[in-house]
Amino acid sequence: MKETVRMASVFLLLAGSLRAGEPAALIVEPPALRLAAGERAAFIVSATTADGFHEDVSASVSSSTTDSDLIQLDASGTLRALRPGQAIVSLTLGDRRAELPVEITPPAPGPVSFIRDVLPVLGRAGCSAAACHARADGQNGFKLSVFSFDPKSDYRQIVYGARSRRVFPSEPGESLLLLKATGEVPHEGGERFARDSDAWRTLASWIGSGMSFENPGEAIMRRVEVFPKERRYRKGAAQRLILRAHYSDGSVRDVTSLSAFQSNDKQIVTVDENGRMQVDQVSGQAVVVARYMGMVDDSRVVVPEDRVLQDDAYQNLSVRNFIDEKAWARHRQLGLLPSAPCSDAEFIRRASLDVTGMLPGAEEARQFLADADPDKRRKLVDRLLASPAYADHWAAKFADLFRPNPDRVGVKGVVILDQWLREAFRTNKPWDQFVKEIVLAQGNTHRYGPAVIYRDRREPAELTTMFSQLFLGVRLDCAKCHHHPSEKWSQEDFYRMAAYFAPLKQKGGGISAPISGGNETFFVAAGAEMKHPVSGEVMKPQPPDGTTSDTANAADPREALMAWMLEPGNPYFARAVANRIWSHYFGRGIVDPADDFRLSNPPSNPELLDALAAELRRVNYDLKALMRVILNSHLYQLSSEPNETNAGDTRNFSRFYRQRMDAETMADAISTVTGVPAEFPGLPPDSRAAQAWTYKIDSRTMDAFGRPNSSSDCPCERNLKPAMSQALHLMNSDALQEKLISTGPEGTVQRLATGTLPPRAVVEELYLACYSRLPSEEEVSIAAAAITDAPATRRGAIEDLLWALINSAEFVFNH
Repeated sequence: MKETVRMASVFLLLAGSLRAGEPAALIVEPPALRLAAGERAAFIVSATTADGFHEDVSASVSSSTTDSDLIQLDASGTLRALRPGQAIVSLTLGDRRAELPVEITPPAPGPVSFIRDVLPVLGRAGCSAAACHARADGQNGFKLSVFSFDPKSDYRQIVYGARSRRVFPSEPGESLLLLKATGEVPHEGGERFARDSDAWRTLASWIGSGMSFENPGEAIMRRVEVFPKERRYRKGAAQRLILRAHYSDGSVRDVTSLSAFQSNDKQIVTVDENGRMQVDQVSGQAVVVARYMGMVDDSRVVVPEDRVLQDDAYQNLSVRNFIDEKAWARHRQLGLLPSAPCSDAEFIRRASLDVTGMLPGAEEARQFLADADPDKRRKLVDRLLASPAYADHWAAKFADLFRPNPDRVGVKGVVILDQWLREAFRTNKPWDQFVKEIVLAQGNTHRYGPAVIYRDRREPAELTTMFSQLFLGVRLDCAKCHHHPSEKWSQEDFYRMAAYFAPLKQKGGGISAPISGGNETFFVAAGAEMKHPVSGEVMKPQPPDGTTSDTANAADPREALMAWMLEPGNPYFARAVANRIWSHYFGRGIVDPADDFRLSNPPSNPELLDALAAELRRVNYDLKALMRVILNSHLYQLSSEPNETNAGDTRNFSRFYRQRMDAETMADAISTVTGVPAEFPGLPPDSRAAQAWTYKIDSRTMDAFGRPNSSSDCPCERNLKPAMSQALHLMNSDALQEKLISTGPEGTVQRLATGTLPPRAVVEELYLACYSRLPSEEEVSIAAAAITDAPATRRGAIEDLLWALINSAEFVFNH
């Protein structure tokens, strides 16, 4: 029997040929059960079908056990362990059978524990929620910690608070804690559970047994595991979830009834408080997160399109590199057919804007369209990545993440950091070296750019929040005050990482903004400690999901953090920057937002993200090399026009997602098509908007199109959604009007108005400049007529035409 349990086997009997939708096999999850006598545990029986779907048939199977003295079964797929021993549960549906081995151990020693048993009940009842007794000032004199992040305080509040009026050990059922929760005594929160329910009995037993905080040698919970983990469902399907907690002594408990469940996309799937999922009528991917006592796991839901596509629809797709392989596999799973390839005009405009932040010139676009070389797209990618404009464009993008508040660090500090960023992208500094120079920064803020970051973020907690988000894609900021509400991160995790920065000290002028900003020198001084703000415990440096670093004799503990980041198996470092690069080129990340990796926000294509991270490590963190792979993929070169299968897809990149140009790109694009450069205070003549080093450089266009204000907390989030204010700005901008009416020889309107090009050629020139494409015959007919028809003057008509082209969605969006 023990061998049967170790194998955790599921016995399947298959018979006859099957049609799509017919049960092909029964699967039991978990595949084996091990529980203590007196405990309950649930299991799920699913039928797999010949076409790859799963259906929950737990309520439909017939069940029996080899020993009814050991196990008591109910019809819903739940069993109660009666006494120690081993048995097998047999499950039958038609001619399909499966077996579930069960091992029952003696009951856990010791009385009911506050940590192990009581806190989960209070959490499930909502008592430790921010809207109830865990609000800032508590509720009616009774205060608990949010998500039970401070169990010692919670214990004191219940056992000793209010002169111990909340518990009545000699008559547990009459304890105020229970009378209020059951509604027998007026309670503003209403009835939280019924008398004689499992929750009531747990609390009553704890009170009556002496109110133990924690039993000697009590097992520690290590992880939780949800069933089922990932499945394909038909629309309208229902599925029950099970969550099991694993402990340090090898024991496992079914904690489904005490857990919280949440769907990340309620249009695809909803879930109730008991873990019962209901799939809706919308295709796509979703995740249901199961949370228990600060630990989480996720169940992934895939709902394909109703339309069934033949294999040859995917076999004929072009595969240029691993990106296409991973993308087509996901599209096939979801029933999505990628859009057709984009045109040459779309590609040169798209790639130029994405790589350099600049529109291609009219003549450049004309030559590219006429070029018959089948390899011209690859050659264009190489030229763009080698362009000097690449460095300014990408330095400006990463400056959003690092750019300090000039009112805190002074003008000189902002310039020093800006110069360092631009030089890093000019020399194509590898990402690992880039990050290393920031994480290990020491020195003077008037001489070394990365030191300026530390001047702006002066406390270890601020550096922890910033670096975890930028370099790991993990938002730890919630865990600064309490356990993360939808993730596994605790205060201990936050302050263990903050401990790496505790020895960092500074000397010098301090803050004397805004002009000179003074200067400071940052250095590492041994002996500094980071203490937990609640327990006062000295926290040893430890990265998220890592092991404690031995930094006792280290000159700089940050070196241990950097070494952990660069470990080949690190689950965050390479994936975080690969996802950020992908987010720029595709308009959204595989994980979106790009810096929010968590179980409740999973990647839309995990295999693709892992492959991108592996490629980045293979090329030694060369960002240009990764970009080259992305730009040359068939996936990047898809059209933005949807087809009948992917019109509703906004996550899986089965078509190119149109993006509004960002602030600097828009400002430079207007200068490019009008031929009149902008003038920026504090910058040399003919400077581009992408070369602006602070948001305080005046530009109404950049402000209208979402330039971030670095006086707020960075990483600065850009809003790339279109807004009415942007349309009104383009329609009424004095700066744009001045460029259109400029009589300088460099101006596009002046050159075309005084030149001898016929109207058709003028129209082609403007369309190539704005859209990188030739106009259609209808467009030529309408625009040329506007130029030649009285009473319009040639100049006035060209001004109006260029104004109209700039004010179109085709100009504003990268498509």
